[in-house]
Amino acid sequence: MSSTAQAGPSAQGSQPQTVPERTQLDPRQAEEQARKDRTLTEFMLMLDDFEPMIPNEIADFYLQRVGFETEDVRLKRLLSLAAQKFVSDIAADAYQHARIRTNAAGGGRGRAGASTKDKTKTTLTMDDLSAALSEYGINAKKPEFFM
Repeated sequence: MSSTAQAGPSAQGSQPQTVPERTQLDPRQAEEQARKDRTLTEFMLMLDDFEPMIPNEIADFYLQRVGFETEDVRLKRLLSLAAQKFVSDIAADAYQHARIRTNAAGGGRGRAGASTKDKTKTTLTMDDLSAALSEYGINAKKPEFFM
């Protein structure tokens, strides 16, 4: 077994030697990889001081509920940041739907003061939110009720 264990590292030792030769042939790729590593390291360090909008207790509750367990606070904050971005994107899309709906409905008005007021106030409806959520594959439409 010891000869097999020695054969493994010697075979692996020849493979890593080809990787540095490749990086020597293409220094731009090596420089780009080093830049990406520095950027990732800086990002992970920034997560130490970052406080996401979603509190850690809420993130812990939902992560525990789905069976995800980790003690790495940076990873929890990263997941909270991703959830915050997701909610922010949905809200921005819903706002755009509301603006489109408002402009389409208010295009025929003759008073200039009313159109100025409409541009400053936008009401978000469930239909706007449903349209934005449907772009992400989430069905949030109200069921049809018949009276």
